[in-house]
Amino acid sequence: MEAPMFSATPLNRRSYRSQSVAKAVFCLMTVALVIPVLLILGTLVVKGAPAISWEFLFTAPTNNLTAGGIFPALVGTIWLVVVALLASVPVGVAAALYLSEYAPDNLLTRAINLAIVNLAGVPSIVHALFGFGAFVLFFRFNASILAASLTLAVMTLPVVIVATRESLQAVPHAFREACWNMGATRWQTIRKVVLPNSISGILTGVILEVSRTSGETAPIMFTGATAYLAFLPESVFDQTMAMSYHLFYIATQATDVPEELTYGVALVLIAIVLMMNAVSIAFRIYLRGLKKW
Repeated sequence: MEAPMFSATPLNRRSYRSQSVAKAVFCLMTVALVIPVLLILGTLVVKGAPAISWEFLFTAPTNNLTAGGIFPALVGTIWLVVVALLASVPVGVAAALYLSEYAPDNLLTRAINLAIVNLAGVPSIVHALFGFGAFVLFFRFNASILAASLTLAVMTLPVVIVATRESLQAVPHAFREACWNMGATRWQTIRKVVLPNSISGILTGVILEVSRTSGETAPIMFTGATAYLAFLPESVFDQTMAMSYHLFYIATQATDVPEELTYGVALVLIAIVLMMNAVSIAFRIYLRGLKKW
């Protein structure tokens, strides 16, 4: 009986086995990463869901933080995230535009890139001390939302710069050349062609910043967050409660706090981050759908 004309060779079979083993290993690694996340979320839902109610979400803490709700901390977290975004996104995008579109490849540019990488690796407690010295003491913002948000903005600035720069560099250079050949200036090319085609990547940096600023405790502990306030902040120069600091305080400092209350705060904090990320991701997908390339 004749052998099939296109039968697999020993080399083909070994390659297929190697590919199957590699796929199985990568699949196991993915599962190993996903399982802890699901366990954490499951634990938070099981232990924290009984605490969730309208009263919990829209009332202030009472009885030395052992009862009541989280509304001031919820509002304070939104204050901190929004002001941090307003401070860091314009500066980060402008810096990325300079580094990607204008800056020559010289010693100064390489030093700036190195500084950005190093800034991304600085521990958050160091940023907290910097924010305290710079914004609370030197600029005399005192302990306030503004000082805390600016500290968070400095801490997350490298994320915005790197994400924006990578997105700008992903735009084909032929797009720029076509605009220049039509007589457009460099800024007109950036404003009309480069930025619109890179906005989805910029949103990636914004998503990462929202996630980090929502959950940071050390930077705001020294610069603007407080354990308890009986009133909501009215301006950026007021102190505020924050979800992350509130969770830290009731988990480590306060006494006789019900377990379901602690897990409820953690569950709401995770939910806030997920909702903000979901909105940003949905908007990013919509913008990517408008691309013509």
